Amino acid sequence: MKNKIGYIILGLITCVFVFSITLLNNNLNQTTVTTNSQVLSNKKIGWGIKRAENHEQPDLGSSNLKLLQEYDGIAMGNNEEKYVYLTFDNGYEAGYTSKILDTLKDNNVKAIFFITAHYLNTSPDLVKRMIDEGHIVGNHTVNHYSMPDITDEKIKEEVMNLHAALYEKFGYEMEYIRPPKGEFSERTLSVCKSLGYKTVMWSFAYDDWDTKKQGKQKYAKEKILDNVHNGEIILLHATSSDNCEILSEVIKEIKEQGYEFKSLNDFVN
Repeated sequence: MKNKIGYIILGLITCVFVFSITLLNNNLNQTTVTTNSQVLSNKKIGWGIKRAENHEQPDLGSSNLKLLQEYDGIAMGNNEEKYVYLTFDNGYEAGYTSKILDTLKDNNVKAIFFITAHYLNTSPDLVKRMIDEGHIVGNHTVNHYSMPDITDEKIKEEVMNLHAALYEKFGYEMEYIRPPKGEFSERTLSVCKSLGYKTVMWSFAYDDWDTKKQGKQKYAKEKILDNVHNGEIILLHATSSDNCEILSEVIKEIKEQGYEFKSLNDFVN
């Protein structure tokens, strides 16, 4: 009888032990399956630049730049080479891109155009021309939402729906992305990298996006030319009439200063 009771007690202890181990394993497994982006910071970072003088490279903010580079993003190239990279943001077509493409062709310069779904849907002929003439087409998302404000799943929709639409139209696969509004977080950088994208920021921009500040071509030209530097990633907006008018002259003067325009596909870190 005593032996029987002992066996029962031993069995109960064994069951409790097994249950405890199982519960512990389940908790460990739940921790393991937590996606990386869920434990990363979602602190919104607005890209900023502190300009330098005498064509020196600007200060992009050491912590922000380090975070960007941890996820294979780029914002400025090698300081040893006089290479510059020309990029355009195309949220919508304002009637200037055709002439911009003419200017790039005449000056033998390749650029990257970051487009939205609206741009693809309303100006597919211009997107096709970008591709046909050897330019890169980059992803600026479907609706231009600030990425830190939306979920991982929504980011994937914003990026991959545009990716799929462009591929369906022209068989072209995008690989570079520019975060809308220049805003990102560690979480969004991680999500974009997981989708196979390289985030591209910039080391020069000016207030060309403001359509109310057009008709200031001298101002625009001085801003661009005074800030040329080694490894520069230039951000221009194709919605600017000033950019359209001064582009050829600016390209020629930058070349005369000894700089070479390179494609992001030939980017030198």
